[in-house]
Amino acid sequence: MIEVRQSGGITILEVAHGRANALDRELCEAILDRIEVLRSAGSPAFVLTAAGGIFSAGVDLKRLLDGGPDYVAGFLPVLSGVFRALFEYPGPVVAAINGHAVAGGCVLACAADRRLMVDSGARVGIPELRVGVPFPASAIEVMRSTLSPARFRGLVYGGATLDPEEAIRWGLVDELVAAESLLGAAVDAAESLSRIPGGTFRVTKAQLRLPALERMDAAEVTVGMHVERLWLDPATFTAVRTHVERVLG
Repeated sequence: MIEVRQSGGITILEVAHGRANALDRELCEAILDRIEVLRSAGSPAFVLTAAGGIFSAGVDLKRLLDGGPDYVAGFLPVLSGVFRALFEYPGPVVAAINGHAVAGGCVLACAADRRLMVDSGARVGIPELRVGVPFPASAIEVMRSTLSPARFRGLVYGGATLDPEEAIRWGLVDELVAAESLLGAAVDAAESLSRIPGGTFRVTKAQLRLPALERMDAAEVTVGMHVERLWLDPATFTAVRTHVERVLG
């Protein structure tokens, strides 16, 4: 599910979970476990990437429909936890976006400190509202911290997915790289960040992340129950099913 290997002093986490690397409970738990191992080891720099031609298509919607409310009630906290754990990880994180990064896949990438993407053939964006589901607090705050206010609102409400050149202009990714050079460039970026003294990096990252983390905490109190209720609402399942039938067949 997650292949772990080293390149010099950089850890590479490669997700390999079906053709689309879709997010289900088991994958989210595996990512959380791996992050905890890295934190216990002193929070070294790591690269997050995926096998195949898709970084992640987001939440496994077919699994969601099959599992129903009981599955969603257990899955939603784990999904939120993955986004937050990546976002607040004390060490450097670089996303090597090897293909489409859609919805939750886009959020995973944007939780990293630096994002490199293949220079053609991929789309990135957050079409959650088009699918019919609300954003967990951790997801929306990750995206708010990534984009300018106007870009943020436009992407949330519009639900567009962007090609690589558009993604650069919008600020979703930092650099475009040829597919054959992507992983090496991501490792180089992680090595560059890891040369910053560890304590200085951790404190600076905490300062950068603090406003978003505080908003996550506040949102869990004020709107968290409403987000969960909407995910469990039969109308949401109907909207998701309609989307799956139209888009996925």
